[in-house]
Amino acid sequence: MNVDWSGVFPAATTQFNADLSVNIPATLQHLDAMIEAGVHGMILLGTVGENCSLSYDEKLEVLKAAVAHINGRVPVLTGVAEFTTATACRYAADAEKIGVDGLMVLPAMVYRSDSRETAAHFRAVAAASDLPIMIYNNPVSYKVDITPEEFAELADEPKFVAIKESTEDTRRITDIRNVCGDRYLLFCGVDDVVLESMVLGIDGWVSGLVNAFPAENRLLWDLALEGRYAEAVEVYRWYTPLLHLDTDVKLVQYIKLAVQECGYGTETTRPPRLPLVGAERDKVLSVIRKAIATRPVLTA
Repeated sequence: MNVDWSGVFPAATTQFNADLSVNIPATLQHLDAMIEAGVHGMILLGTVGENCSLSYDEKLEVLKAAVAHINGRVPVLTGVAEFTTATACRYAADAEKIGVDGLMVLPAMVYRSDSRETAAHFRAVAAASDLPIMIYNNPVSYKVDITPEEFAELADEPKFVAIKESTEDTRRITDIRNVCGDRYLLFCGVDDVVLESMVLGIDGWVSGLVNAFPAENRLLWDLALEGRYAEAVEVYRWYTPLLHLDTDVKLVQYIKLAVQECGYGTETTRPPRLPLVGAERDKVLSVIRKAIATRPVLTA
């Protein structure tokens, strides 16, 4: 399956009203801001999009609105993060009917599957639709690790076209290339190792902090892509304290607080995620506000 996915793909936030209902207009407005800044694709309802905090019907509502609104300007993927394989298959089929361009599939939630069960889950979801799939490998958060050798075993399924690699170990980029060659498109899924990953030959970046700093995010990507590494390193050093926010268990709260500070939405999350308070909030705000005050010059 020949899919042309490359560049920066935001793991977009889902915006909520004060009563915690989904705020579709605000969500779409935020997507527009990122597209206007030059992102190359969009991923809805990933971890940052609070997939598991939305009901099944709410997820479809977000997808329908976003697909119609984006209207082909960039490829649109949706996270597939369900508790059972059957529900993941149902969701994949419904997402295809809505018109998304691809799926970012996670292992089944909560249950820690072994390699045989993990492969069976991904293959079942692939069989449920004709959409291309980005396999999301994040053992840090989801406790299931798909090794390079296991990706090689999955390579006979043509719908598996890309890997979002989120082990936080940049050695995996080279290991996957050595074992699987160019069989998969490789996306960095951890913000604060992206420049290192670009040097090692990734195709794209699924980013969280792009939600708050889309123009600067694009600047870093463009500089590195053009081989202007001295300038890229300078931007990266400015950006890295922010990018570290992507690796905390509270990354959703941290990123949405940054989104609010930058004027793109609100920090509101659904419980069990609660607003940041006290010293933790002050610390995160300090990082965000310092970055805003020292933004790099936006020329590439």
